[in-house]
Amino acid sequence: MILSLGEVLVEIMRPERDLPLSQTGTFQGPFASGAPLIFACAAARLGAEVGFYGVAGKDAFAETCQRHLESCGISTPLRIAPGYTTGMAFVAYDSSGERQFVFHLAQAAAALLEPDDLPQSLDRVHWLHITGSSLCGSDSMREACLSAVAKAQQINATISFDPNLRPELMGNPAIQDAFSTVLEAATVILPSAKEAEFLVQGKSSEEACSLLMREGKAVFLKLGERGSKLFVDGKVTDIPTIRVSEVDPTGAGDCFAGGLAVAHLRGMDWPQAARFASVVGALSTTKLGPAEACPTLAEVESYL
Repeated sequence: MILSLGEVLVEIMRPERDLPLSQTGTFQGPFASGAPLIFACAAARLGAEVGFYGVAGKDAFAETCQRHLESCGISTPLRIAPGYTTGMAFVAYDSSGERQFVFHLAQAAAALLEPDDLPQSLDRVHWLHITGSSLCGSDSMREACLSAVAKAQQINATISFDPNLRPELMGNPAIQDAFSTVLEAATVILPSAKEAEFLVQGKSSEEACSLLMREGKAVFLKLGERGSKLFVDGKVTDIPTIRVSEVDPTGAGDCFAGGLAVAHLRGMDWPQAARFASVVGALSTTKLGPAEACPTLAEVESYL
């Protein structure tokens, strides 16, 4: 089993570029979202058994998220919090691909996730995925993530960590300590270039990843349309990706992580798994909505 936990939200998006959120205009959605939810959906669409834990409000957007999880093959029910709304993100793109967000999360149901939402035992879990956005989400969500990490360590499960960090929140000592704990526990680390440079101050992204690569750890530097670089066992390997007609790149890194987990648990070595994951990430960008285009195993294998 693959396990993910964290924020649940819907994204409501501008369907065209260069229409900022400050102006009146059309939106499309809602789409199920949240980095750990996207990861879970990507892994499940590839045929893995996946558990996901998160909290939504008692509203129509909770139905959107639950329905999408079930369509991907995830049967774990969301916890519903009466009196709260499901988390929301409004998103707009400009011509360069830069995104503008307005979030409703801190006061939403997503922030209520706590350690008691998790099962007492994770004995069936082989892979646990943690995102930095969940560590920043709320005190109770952070405690839930750290509890899951401690339980996963006890059973020697693989722990993957996508920093997905928000630099403006990293001055919080509790968040800093949580990042350090998860970085130490993780056997798979998945930073973007900017995140790698933030995690190892004063170093380039590749220098930072080389330092994060220690015995038993694999580091995947995500480079978007340029693919990725794998740092493992003292070696650096360039991992190509495929060319697609990009519609919405949001969530591609989460889908890459989901593909990586499935591929490695299916017996692929790290370079093979990274090539598999690159195809998953690329195909996920071909529809509007961060988890709408998660490919099936057959679709990925046809490209490979």
